[in-house]
Amino acid sequence: YTNTSTGVADMVMDPSNPNKIMVAMWEYRRWPWFMNSGGPGSAIHVTSDGGATWQKLGAANGLPDETFGRIGLAIAHSSPNVVYANIETKPENAMWRSDNGGMSWRKTTAQGVGDRPFYYADVEVDPSNENRVYHIATTLSLSEDGGKSFKPMLDFFGGVHSDHHAFWINPDNSNHILDGNDGGIYASYDKGKTWRFHHNLPVGQFYHINVDNEMPYNVYGGMQDNGSWAGPGYKFALFGKINNTDWKTVGFGDGFDVIPDPRDSRYGYSMAQGGDFQRYDRHTGLVQNIKPQSTDGTELRFNWDAAMNVDPFDKNVVYGGSQFVHRSTDSGNSWTIISPDLTTDDPEKQKQHESGGLTIDDSTAENFTTILVIEPSSLEQGLIWVGTDDGNVQITRDGGNTWTNVAKNIKGVAANSWVTQIKHSKFNKGEAFAVIEDHRRDNWEPYVYRTKDYGRSWQRLVDGNDVWGFALSFVQDLEEPNLMFVGTEFGLYFSINGGQSWQQWKKDFPTVAVKDMVIQPREHDLVVGTFGRSIWILDDIRPLRELAANKSIMQKTVHMFEPGDTYLGVVGFPEFFGGASESFAGKNKEQGALLNYYAKEGTKKNGVVIEISNAEGEVVREIKTMAKPGVNRVVWDLKTRGSMVPGKPDMFTLFLMGGANVFYGDYTVKVKIGEASDSKGITILKDPKTPISDEDFKTNLDRKVTFNKSADMLMGTYKKVDGAIKSLERAKSFVEKDTTIKAEHEKMMK
Repeated sequence: YTNTSTGVADMVMDPSNPNKIMVAMWEYRRWPWFMNSGGPGSAIHVTSDGGATWQKLGAANGLPDETFGRIGLAIAHSSPNVVYANIETKPENAMWRSDNGGMSWRKTTAQGVGDRPFYYADVEVDPSNENRVYHIATTLSLSEDGGKSFKPMLDFFGGVHSDHHAFWINPDNSNHILDGNDGGIYASYDKGKTWRFHHNLPVGQFYHINVDNEMPYNVYGGMQDNGSWAGPGYKFALFGKINNTDWKTVGFGDGFDVIPDPRDSRYGYSMAQGGDFQRYDRHTGLVQNIKPQSTDGTELRFNWDAAMNVDPFDKNVVYGGSQFVHRSTDSGNSWTIISPDLTTDDPEKQKQHESGGLTIDDSTAENFTTILVIEPSSLEQGLIWVGTDDGNVQITRDGGNTWTNVAKNIKGVAANSWVTQIKHSKFNKGEAFAVIEDHRRDNWEPYVYRTKDYGRSWQRLVDGNDVWGFALSFVQDLEEPNLMFVGTEFGLYFSINGGQSWQQWKKDFPTVAVKDMVIQPREHDLVVGTFGRSIWILDDIRPLRELAANKSIMQKTVHMFEPGDTYLGVVGFPEFFGGASESFAGKNKEQGALLNYYAKEGTKKNGVVIEISNAEGEVVREIKTMAKPGVNRVVWDLKTRGSMVPGKPDMFTLFLMGGANVFYGDYTVKVKIGEASDSKGITILKDPKTPISDEDFKTNLDRKVTFNKSADMLMGTYKKVDGAIKSLERAKSFVEKDTTIKAEHEKMMK
């Protein structure tokens, strides 16, 4: 221990002596608006007795007599007396080497090392060659002369992602290297000459999430240092999954908010760090920079994750946030400012150009006194909410002519906290929800507030007794106001009573930071963007919606939830083979209708019978299943009952003998548990992309129905013959003693 601002940055052990450990201590402090690397706490310490005593190394050991910042350490396995230290210090960051186990040091070079020590400062040594040294930073560089000179190993745009943080060399085979960077994990088997990317880790860090209304709908989101992307929420594909190749980039840099143009989702808006607004064309891949520029010399302050939105009343209007609200009426080609500075405008928190400490690091990540949220109301034209990173919550009801800061009305939250989200109500004009967090100042309390009177008063909906971790996101259901979702640093929570109580959603969902959520309005899916586990979709939240509207459902023996309209998709060629375990493939939505029902108590196997009937009342499909207490789900594949064949069928036979698709139209779903039952209607719709006429489709269905009927007749005949043979087998023991009857029996068996 040295002081409250210092911790361990690196620690290495002598491979020949486990009692010898070298530790790099790092004095570092980061505020939301500034960071400082370096101080008296930064130093190299060594123990030779397993930690009982420690020696601090310094100028007497040949190290510079300067203030240190971050330090990376490495001990050569092939020659443990050789130690390297990548040291951040004045007047220049440099690589240092010791040939006697750290007791004396010499500088080897200051060229090509230590570019962003706050972000990365590792150094590694080839376990079989003490003079082959790797410097791990923005790019990978290599020294083959004991650290005297370093040369880049990678072409910056050559296929391996930049910003390297983790590096491992196989101690038994130094040709084998693993590199962890901002793009994922790469492997080399030839000392870094060539690399292979591991595509099978779904660890994307999404800041924002959005959807369009195409069929199937697309999901949009921006990822930390991996651009902005668009891809299908699901797809009509036989045996299909959501593959990496289904996703297309719509923006460069660190990706943040992505908003498909509500007039035509071929186009849209994306954003890179520091308010770098872009307009994209998904078909051509063209991206146009539309970032607002200062017209009077005023320096614009854009947050790392700046605000952007589209006006719900005029789809030509786009908003962007610096310290001002910028408004464009021509899709971002030109901008006007419609607000004063809506932040605290504290000059002491506007020194980002000095941020970094020993090494200046001005990436816009510390930009402060900026706007984080611009939320125009869809119920009241001219009403816009704004949230800032320094605690202000501003509102205008006249399109920006006048503004009121209502932050002082929010009780119980620390001043100058981070206003992460503001969501206007879809039900009441003066209602809005604010998500506020303060973890950057070590306050992990969750804050979610609601106002019903344009911010004059606020009610707290979430506190530390309700959820685990500080709150990051919120969404209210589009149709039922009592259904709400909250995302925290550690998971997803929901309420069916307007926020009076909260329950964590655990089924098939990880413990992860939930950064953003959106509800797809046509299909009622909850789409969740996480920071570390990519995108998750909860298909069809209507059961929760009904429970929130009518708690008495839980007193019924059985209740059928509204199934809603379902599209009969054209699946095309099957997708049998992909990248095997080398590629990640997201689970596709179940093909067919999601049938949800509530059971007060669980049942035994086949204790639930679901009947689907057509408009004429004919039962076209029966499904038997088992229920657990609570909400249950069964998928109807939109087919009639299939046919059987003699013997154990293989996969091809099962596919061939499956039922025919039902035709478009209205059907009734009835669920029965014992004597209790409930029914709801369901409409099967045509896929808009279907290339087949209704007449041809109906003809094909009729052929399939005829085929299945013929197969049923054949199976019936087979069962009769098989039954007769079995009867003769059973009669065999009765005719053994009568030679005449026995002979006749044997003839029949032949």
